[in-house]
Amino acid sequence: MTEQNVTRATFDEVMVPNYKPQDMVPVRGEGSRVWDQNGKEYLDFTGGIAVNALGHANPRLVKALQEQSEKLWHLSNVYTNEPALKLAKRLTELTFADKVFFCNSGGEANEAAFKLVRKYAYDNVGPEKHEIISFRQSFHGRTLFTVSVGGQEKYRKGFEPVPEGITHVEFNNLEALKAAMSDRTCAVVMEPIQGEGGIIPADPEFVRGVRELCDQHNALLVFDEIQTGVGRTGHFYAYMELGVEPDVLTTAKALGGGFPIGAMLTTDKCAESLGFGTHGSTYGGNPLGCAVALEVVNTISDEQMLADVQRKHGLFVEELDRINREHGIFEEVRGKGLLIGGALKQEWHGQGARFLAAARAEGLMLLVAGPQVLRMAPALNISDDEIREGMQRFARAVAKVVAKGSEA
Repeated sequence: MTEQNVTRATFDEVMVPNYKPQDMVPVRGEGSRVWDQNGKEYLDFTGGIAVNALGHANPRLVKALQEQSEKLWHLSNVYTNEPALKLAKRLTELTFADKVFFCNSGGEANEAAFKLVRKYAYDNVGPEKHEIISFRQSFHGRTLFTVSVGGQEKYRKGFEPVPEGITHVEFNNLEALKAAMSDRTCAVVMEPIQGEGGIIPADPEFVRGVRELCDQHNALLVFDEIQTGVGRTGHFYAYMELGVEPDVLTTAKALGGGFPIGAMLTTDKCAESLGFGTHGSTYGGNPLGCAVALEVVNTISDEQMLADVQRKHGLFVEELDRINREHGIFEEVRGKGLLIGGALKQEWHGQGARFLAAARAEGLMLLVAGPQVLRMAPALNISDDEIREGMQRFARAVAKVVAKGSEA
């Protein structure tokens, strides 16, 4: 069989058009650098959307994957396996959780969480206690259930009818939540920082109020830490900084450092409701994924590394503020750790793609979080020199876009 030559044009020929990937095709990565088919080098400030937490081709992760690949690849959950048990034990040691359910993605982790909260309420109260409250502009995945709990109508449009019993209220508005809750509420679902919604951190007082309301109404609190988890904010999980503990936490993205894996963490009392046969995942707890994830968890849970993530946040903000003083494109810079959003001023709304294209031309990979926010979620071990170098490239990109003017 002869080797096939593929390009970006091949995507349009053979792939379902639900994505619109960038014009270049990456072929190799090392740390925080990526090279495309033409050999051009880029600094990666995307981290695969907060996934490649230890960069590309990290030697420790490669070693863990290679060693496991010579033992077991897959068993199914008819059997358990050592990597899954070791990873689950480590996650319970590091967090509030007593029990873990493994799956393949953030969407699957949230699907499991949303089924769990309804089943728990059904078991302990009855079918009438089934309502889930989420927040506007939230994002929880692309399955029909998770897109319904997510607070962005654009992701639900065309897929109706969606599951019932889901309410959305304004984020960081405790009074709105209080008005929406009742004895029928089985759970409140929230992101500690709204990711796709624009890198909007939850106010700590708001989070504490949400916990109190859940306790008052015998409802469970679910933290979606798909994007904020595993060191992204400078804490192993973001809840650890907020002074509250959820009943259920979902995690994926950085958990596998690039290898697909997700997990739902919960307490003993909640876990009982997912008894034998109630839920499952063929690949969940895959030995390859769990072996890699254990190495990721052990590396990132190091106190010095987490402190370094918080320090690097300051460097990013310093550089973005410097660029903003010169070009005035941002209304504000927000986020925590190495999840950073530059909210564009009104005249630049809807033009995030222009900044991404200009950055790409300068050899920098960036993201957006909605149409109004430029997002950066690099590897947690990115060096200070790479941050500064990337910001120099970003500054050149911004200057070129500004010189051409707003299209508003």
